Amino acid sequence: MEKRGKIRYIFSFVTLTVLLGALIFWNINAGSVSVSLGEVFSILFQKGGDETARNIIWSIRLPRILAALILGGALSVSGFLLQTFFNNPIAGPFVLGISSGAKLTVALTMIFLLGKGLTAGSAVMIMAAFVGSLISMGFVLLVSRKVRNMSMLVICGVMIGYICSAVTDFVVTFADDSNIINLHNWSQGSFSGMNWDNVALMAVVVFVALGLAFFLSKPMSAYQLGEAYARNMGVNISRFRVELILLSSVLSACVTAFAGPISFVGIAVPQLMKSLLKTAKPILVIPACFLGGAVFCLFCDLIARTVFAPTELSISSVTAVFGAPVVIYVMINRKRG
Repeated sequence: MEKRGKIRYIFSFVTLTVLLGALIFWNINAGSVSVSLGEVFSILFQKGGDETARNIIWSIRLPRILAALILGGALSVSGFLLQTFFNNPIAGPFVLGISSGAKLTVALTMIFLLGKGLTAGSAVMIMAAFVGSLISMGFVLLVSRKVRNMSMLVICGVMIGYICSAVTDFVVTFADDSNIINLHNWSQGSFSGMNWDNVALMAVVVFVALGLAFFLSKPMSAYQLGEAYARNMGVNISRFRVELILLSSVLSACVTAFAGPISFVGIAVPQLMKSLLKTAKPILVIPACFLGGAVFCLFCDLIARTVFAPTELSISSVTAVFGAPVVIYVMINRKRG
């Protein structure tokens, strides 16, 4: 059985890596300006090719692809951390209202700065989103003290998300026209408009948080077996919970700050990865979630920008189409169990 498990793990990671590589090249090739595979290799590895195609790939497509890869992985890992924390398979940043809280604070920050004639830098956006994530998470934690039923907790999270979205819409209603346009484009969710500075900053934030989450693999494994067991294994439960909350909030805030609210990735991908690996061990699921989230978001972004080109769909709409059936399946199976 142990040998079979190792073969499954190796096969799963190799498959995810191959899919990721294939989608990266497919995304580079696809678009309003088609670039052949030979040209792609020439531009990437030999610094040759047509100058227009080279500018499109290096200035537009590669930053967008890397953003989808990094942020998709971050959102998936954030979802896995929340599912571990609440011991609920449908807990995620979008469902629990954390993404909506981040959206609200980012919207308020954007309106305030744009009203003063200033622009919000990436670091400011991340900090604003992080504050909003923590506020929403704080409300969810307060509710969790009163409500022990996990289904009710998820419903309360959804209600918090609706409240944050309603306040955001109310604020946008009284904003200037130019501010409304900027907010509307951002709030729909999109990986477009990324540049290399954005990619560098999100990579630092996400990979630092990912490394810290990876170091929490052992406490998470113990926590999955129950609080009493984890406490007997020497895990400081209070500190461990704070660390999980902070890491999941940082990851989801980074995604919201750069790409807007993106639905269902944080719920669907961790479930798919656990089904693929046939295990919930964090030391395996965390890297698998990152790769799976990257593959999922690259695939959805490819559909969003090519199916109805030149019209581009919001990434959140596409992720919902593919992610929602997974959530429904998980809920039905959980009900049967």
